[in-house]
Amino acid sequence: MSLVQAIVVFAVTWFMTFFIVLPLRFVSQDDAGAVVPGTPRGAPAHDVVGRKARITTVVALVLTVIFYGVVNSGLITIADLDFFNRGADATTDETGG
Repeated sequence: MSLVQAIVVFAVTWFMTFFIVLPLRFVSQDDAGAVVPGTPRGAPAHDVVGRKARITTVVALVLTVIFYGVVNSGLITIADLDFFNRGADATTDETGG
């Protein structure tokens, strides 16, 4: 895995993890009982995005390292994920010869 591939895997993992972590333990202004005038009731009561971004970064880094290790170890290859036997067809031509 090259450096660019590792960065792309980290970025995709980071955003997927962020969208999973973002709604966890969410407290709206309506739930807290103090709605600031001019804001919707469903707006967050506390600013926790920075903390959730740090948690996301740590989790995404761990997942990226695990994925990097699995890919570079050869534990799982493309042939293992070829459920339709398309790799076997590439070695023979259409005439069967």
